[in-house]
Amino acid sequence: MAATQPAKPLPRIEFIALIAAMMALNALAIDVMLPAFPNIGESLGVAVENDRQYMLTVYMLGFGVSQLVYGPLSDRFGRRAPLLVGIGIYMVAALLTPWSPSYAGLLALRFIQGIGAAGTRVISQSIVRDTFSGRAMAEIMSLVFMIFMLIPIIAPGIGQVLLLAGHWSLIFVFMAALGGIIGLWVLFRLPETLRPEDQRSLRPAVIIDGFRIVFSNRMAMLYAAAGIFIFAALNGYINLAQQIYVDIYGLGVLFPFAFGAMGIVMAISNFMNSRMVGRIGMRRLSHYALLGYLFFASVLLVLSLFGIPPLWLFMTLFALVMFHFGWIGGNMNALSMEPLGKVAGTASAVFGFLQTVGGALIGLGISQSFNGTLVSISGGYALMGALALGCVLLAEKGRLFGVGAEHRGQHEAAGDPHDGGPRPE
Repeated sequence: MAATQPAKPLPRIEFIALIAAMMALNALAIDVMLPAFPNIGESLGVAVENDRQYMLTVYMLGFGVSQLVYGPLSDRFGRRAPLLVGIGIYMVAALLTPWSPSYAGLLALRFIQGIGAAGTRVISQSIVRDTFSGRAMAEIMSLVFMIFMLIPIIAPGIGQVLLLAGHWSLIFVFMAALGGIIGLWVLFRLPETLRPEDQRSLRPAVIIDGFRIVFSNRMAMLYAAAGIFIFAALNGYINLAQQIYVDIYGLGVLFPFAFGAMGIVMAISNFMNSRMVGRIGMRRLSHYALLGYLFFASVLLVLSLFGIPPLWLFMTLFALVMFHFGWIGGNMNALSMEPLGKVAGTASAVFGFLQTVGGALIGLGISQSFNGTLVSISGGYALMGALALGCVLLAEKGRLFGVGAEHRGQHEAAGDPHDGGPRPE
């Protein structure tokens, strides 16, 4: 692999596209199989409809726990090698899944597939932090999330087409094939971004010190906690999407279009965020968005308590919630990572673990409370928004809409690697 390592950095557009593609492998492993839930359940004898949600939950658990391993490994050996190993695990698990003789076996392989995908999450964010900081990092992450949001738009439709073309196993073959393409892209185009002087030893004392640095940063940890609650609500929605649009609203094969519409909303939101964050700041944008998110989720909850609102009203209010979500995720991730550049791999691993495992378990609790109404999802979003707001208030000592350390973004144009601009190669 060292012999094929490129010497030159990627152009900005290709850099953003590759980071988004790596992160998309994770979203694909979730969204493309949503239309196949009934088919897989029937094929493997899953009688209880809510039990199908475990196909997502075990994947997220594998994805979350293993991030704690990828972080120190990528801080020691660089970004490329652990990333390629992770993509390889993802591909093998996807190819083996259709051969599983039981639902338990499928769940085990989904857990392993999550372990492989974890490398793309940890290392992609580490690569961005290696290369950018401050508002420039937030802008890059917003553009990445904008492309990333194309997956919820198109993946369920791809899954539906593959189901119409043949067996549900084609979905997993498609995952593996896309993983192979992205793996080759990384191998031949992505240079190593971890600078030699930033490499950290794998000695236990050094690893523990890296985790100590992360956990002792109060601001970073509180923003990470807010992210747990925000992503928990999103996980609850993903778990329930098929039941909401098919069972409640009877959309049938039109389900991918309704699900994809929310992806379009979030993609637009992330694009707008990337245009505004340099001028307004990631704190101000994320704080406003969190308040808007909580307000519209609360309105939807009140309506849901009185019955099932018509589809147009549900989708309008939910689109407003998801639009604000697009201004929260990337900005809060950047706020968490900003002060921890020297341990970016470990920091990305810790935050990824907390947000993925915490979000998956809380999201499962939200979706398992489903009773044929919209109270579980709307209540989950409102409660998670309130808890996230509490974390942000603690982080900012009760003051919202501040500027904070990211005011250094004014130096980004100068290209100072310590003040938000691109790091020199």
